[in-house]
Amino acid sequence: MHEIKHIKCKTDNCYLIINGNNAVLVDTASGEGYEQVAAECEKYDLKLIVLTHVHFDHAENAAKLSARFNVPVAYHAADEELFESYDKQPLMSYGMVGKVVLGMSLKVLRETPVKKPANCFQVKEGDSLSEYGVDAKIIELPGHTAGSIGVDVEGKSLIVGDELDNWISPAIGHLYSDVEALKRSAQKIKDLGPRTLYYGHGKPTENSFSNKFHK
Repeated sequence: MHEIKHIKCKTDNCYLIINGNNAVLVDTASGEGYEQVAAECEKYDLKLIVLTHVHFDHAENAAKLSARFNVPVAYHAADEELFESYDKQPLMSYGMVGKVVLGMSLKVLRETPVKKPANCFQVKEGDSLSEYGVDAKIIELPGHTAGSIGVDVEGKSLIVGDELDNWISPAIGHLYSDVEALKRSAQKIKDLGPRTLYYGHGKPTENSFSNKFHK
C-alpha cells in the first residue's frame, strides 16, 4: 500500500506518493516553499515530478527541483502556453470565496512566471506512472486550466490539483478558465466512486463535495 505524504507550504499543498523508498512528487509549491519541499524529497529516492497544472503556486519550484534531484517533470500539453504567460488562460471565479481568492492571487499570478524545466515531458489521460515506481495513473481534469490533471493512486486516492478545493468546505474549484469543462471534470471525479481526495488547497477528504455553483 502506498503512502501519500502531505507537504503543506502555507496555503499550497504538495504531495509525495511513496512506495517503499521510491517517490513521485506532485506539485512543487511557490518559490518560498522550495527548501521545505526539497527537504522532504531528500528522504526518498525521487523518481519524477508531476504538475497538476502550470500556475506558480504549484509549479514555481519545478525547474529547480528537477535539476537538484535529476528527475523529469511531467505536465499536460494543454498547459504548455502557461510557461509563457498566465494570461494565455486567464481565470474567472464564482462565489464570495472565489472572488476573494482571485483578488488576492491575480497580481502575483501575472507577475510570477513559471520557468519551464529543462528535463520534462507531456502526459495524457490514462498514462501510467509505474515505470517511476508507483501504482498511479494520470486523469485529465480540464477546467481550472486547459491542461489540469489529477493523479489516481492505486484506485484509492486522487490528487486533484485545483479542479476541486477545500478552502472552507469541499467544493468545485472556485477559480476556472473554462466553466463547462470544470463542471464536467468535477462530475468525472464523483463518478470514480470511493477515493480519498487530496486538494491543491485545503485538507484531504473523502470523495464527497458540493456541486453548488453560482457565478
